[in-house]
This record gives sequence, structure tokens and C-alpha cells, in this order.
Amino acid sequence: MFSGSIVALTTPMDVHGEIDVAQLGRLVEFHLEAGTEAFVIAGTTGESATLSRDEHVQLIESVCELVDGQVPVIAGTGSNSTVQTLDLSRAVDRLSVSGFLIVTPYYNKPTQEGMYRHFSVVADAVERPVILYNVPGRTGVDLHPDTVERLAPHGNITAIKEATGELDRVATLRKGCGSEFSLLSGDDATACKFMLEGGNGVISVTANVAPAKMRALCDSACSGEQVQAEHIDGQLSALHQALFTESNPIPVKWAVQQLGFAGAGIRLPLTVLSKEHHNTVRAAMAAAGVEIVTQ
Repeated sequence: MFSGSIVALTTPMDVHGEIDVAQLGRLVEFHLEAGTEAFVIAGTTGESATLSRDEHVQLIESVCELVDGQVPVIAGTGSNSTVQTLDLSRAVDRLSVSGFLIVTPYYNKPTQEGMYRHFSVVADAVERPVILYNVPGRTGVDLHPDTVERLAPHGNITAIKEATGELDRVATLRKGCGSEFSLLSGDDATACKFMLEGGNGVISVTANVAPAKMRALCDSACSGEQVQAEHIDGQLSALHQALFTESNPIPVKWAVQQLGFAGAGIRLPLTVLSKEHHNTVRAAMAAAGVEIVTQ
């Protein structure tokens, strides 16, 4: 079961927008030392939308080699084309990944039946387990709980990243999908409550910047230690908000640069964080006890 503090890892790039493999190695080591329990590679936060197919595969392969089996590596391989999702997932399935994060098809807005068939076809075609990814705010389509319940019995669909922020879905999904199906928050601001209400962990943007504290939050919340979990979450709350002052991953890439683990690179159509937000992000990092090494 996928659980705990899972980082939706940023992709380090130089000023020209090229993937910086050396910085990637330092970033992975930083997370391993901080107790991050799994990596999601080439998701939204990793700028999957602007990676070529070769870059996508090579990035995932590089992280698999760097992690070397110490924790799970989850590959983001979803798209709004079932054929393209199959092609990329099969290409990555030969690597030492532990699973796939497959987003709901965006822009073309399929029906619930279309999404059911999309996820079923992909799960049938790969060896590693599939994590459903529901993020209506980005995709324009919502994977309804009853559709998730239809998909949960599939032997190769084992989890969902639920990024609606609607906490009432936790109980609904737990009841409908069973205790072995992993419920992962995809919304840092509500992740603490999500886990306290029965969720198994979070795929986190905030973990890029404060991995040790996110691990502590997950440990407490998943153990039902409400007071401790809410105390830690309070220290992180400003960071949860600040990392979305502009579209993800703009703020988090800038924040990781301040930690010294990435260059200034980000690919168009995204741009570097506006100066007007720098102090907000810095203040949130300080409130979370994060040491800034670059000014």
C-alpha cells in the first residue's frame, strides 16, 4: 500500500530549461535523508506537460537509479490520450518503478464511463499498480466516488490521489473501496484532516521544501495523534498557501532554488515566480523552520 509522505518532486533545470541531473541527485539525497517515503516523478509539479517522451522516460530512470530501491518511485505517465498513456506507461514499466500515477484525462472531458474504461485499459496493460489521480481544478473533470468504487476491485488499481479538498469523500471512498485501497490526499492544505479522517498519506508539493516536517505530520496524522498532527500542520499552513500564490510548480521551484537544490530554470509557458511573492514564500519557509541558503 502506498502511504505516508510522498513528494511530488520538482524537476531541477538550469537557466536554459535543461534538466540538471547533478542537482537531481542532490535533491533525491536530501529527501532520502529527511525521511520522504516515496517519490512521484514527472507529475504536474515535475513539469510533465513540457517534457519530451525521451526526457520523461530518462528522468524516471535517473531517479530509479538514484533511489536504488530505498523507497518507492511512482511514475507520472498519464495524459488525455489513452493511446499515449499506454505508450508511455509501457515504456516506463520496464524500469524499477513501484507504480504509476495516472491523471484523469484533461481538456477533452470524458464521461464517467470513459474514465472508467481509460483507467481499466491502462491498468490491464502494465505490471505495476496504478494510482488514480483526481484533480478537477486542473483537468476540468471530476472522477466521481462511485466511479472510483467501480475501479477499486481491479487487481492493479490500488490507490487514489484525491485533490479536490472535499474531506467528506474520505469516508465515502473508504466505505466503497475497502481498507486495502490507499487514499492519498493531493491537497496539502487539507491533508492533515484527510489523514486524521482515515486517509493513508499525501502526495505533497509542500514536501519539496519541508520534507522532514511533512514526514512528521504524516506519521502523527496517520497514527491518529490529532494534537501533534495539528500542531505540525499549523507550522506548515503558511507554506501550504504560499506555494500556490501562482500556478504550481512556479512557487515551489523558486523555493527549492532558495534551498540550493535547483537552478532558476522553468519551462514556458510557466515563468519564474514574480518578485511580489518572494517575501511571502520566504516568510512561509521561515515559519516552517526551513533554512534558506540562497538570497
